[in-house]
Amino acid sequence: MRKIVPFLTLNLTVVISILLLRMPSLGYQEPSSPECQVQKWDIPVSLTSTSNQKTPSAILIQRLPITCCQNDTSCLDEVLYQGEKGQLPNKKSLLTAINRSLQYLQTTNADAAYKKYQSQGITRDRVLKSLQRFRQLLINTNSAAELHTAIEREFVFYQSIGHDRKGSVLFTAYYEPLYVASRVPTAEYRYPIYKLPANLGSWSKPHPTRLELEGADGLQGAKGKLRGLELFWFRDRLEPYLAQIQGSARLQLTDGTQTTVGYAGNTAYNYRSMGRELANDGKLPLEGITMPIILDYFHKYPQELNVYIPRDRSFVFFQENKGAPAQGSINQPLTAERSIATDKSLMPPGALALIRADIPFADATGKLEHRIVSRYVLDQDAGGAIKGPGRVDYFLGTGKLAGDRAGVTVSNGQLFYLLLKEVPKNKLSNAEK
Repeated sequence: MRKIVPFLTLNLTVVISILLLRMPSLGYQEPSSPECQVQKWDIPVSLTSTSNQKTPSAILIQRLPITCCQNDTSCLDEVLYQGEKGQLPNKKSLLTAINRSLQYLQTTNADAAYKKYQSQGITRDRVLKSLQRFRQLLINTNSAAELHTAIEREFVFYQSIGHDRKGSVLFTAYYEPLYVASRVPTAEYRYPIYKLPANLGSWSKPHPTRLELEGADGLQGAKGKLRGLELFWFRDRLEPYLAQIQGSARLQLTDGTQTTVGYAGNTAYNYRSMGRELANDGKLPLEGITMPIILDYFHKYPQELNVYIPRDRSFVFFQENKGAPAQGSINQPLTAERSIATDKSLMPPGALALIRADIPFADATGKLEHRIVSRYVLDQDAGGAIKGPGRVDYFLGTGKLAGDRAGVTVSNGQLFYLLLKEVPKNKLSNAEK
């Protein structure tokens, strides 16, 4: 979806949730045995007592895979083989995401990234071989339990220390919105998104703020540096701004065609959450803010958009991708439910991971229900607010349902990277040497 470090691939709950929300406990879905409580997923004290938090090697702690307890289905990625509530199994989507990471790992970009990567024992070659072996196991196994057993036998886990050094990671989610837009401005379609200025690199710093670039009402861009850079126009003042937050969008155009837009660059400011600003001003309660609550507020008070959008000084530019799917920071398309964004200064790009978190799903009536699940994912993206070892943003796909789910995704969980066990050199066969 984006190419460089200061990405803005997040929904409004990302920053809000860090500072304003009390995180839901993962203990509500209580396994039968005490050993299967959430503490089972924490990093053992014995593994952290000797590590130095300030060193890169302490960000990921090596441990054995976690053995599933009897009747604890949250330990297994069952949808790979039986699907989600009547849907087809999604092994194919995971294989797609794996293939995209394999393509990335064989590029010069990956080679350069891993030469800079400092976590001990995690190299591009090991990540590549681990992913190739996992792909074989995925193809050849017939159940989630069988796959898990094979992983226990052949892999080790590198668990993120999280935000508490016990392994707790804050999960949020993002998506690709679907909007109606026009290629030309009209009386109805007035609010533009913009192409990347060719001379952005020569802009003096500090860069112009959002208010200086487009005005409080979002309609003044043609009077300044954004003139002639308009790409598409929207009816709703909020839509182009939300597209900037998500970093991409799929557009249904007024001429009957569809296209997509993706991140092309941004100004040198950190993102500021409207939700947090609303809470600071006492317009919304500090606790329990979600995307639906924020949207409902602005539907009731649309004039307030001209107050709160300009408070976010950052500004994102787009490129038309002509229908291509949203791309991650490794320049590969994202896969719904199988791609995550992390801090790429700390986490291995393109690597295979296992996440365990409280994720919302739609039931048969469309109502969202939360469940603790485990999912194998690929680390393929980054985000402007996704910083540190205790943050993951989970890509949920395209459209309204994905947006509804992303807007209420906020929970503490765990993040593990899966790597093949290292074989001591003195045990290698002649052929392997």
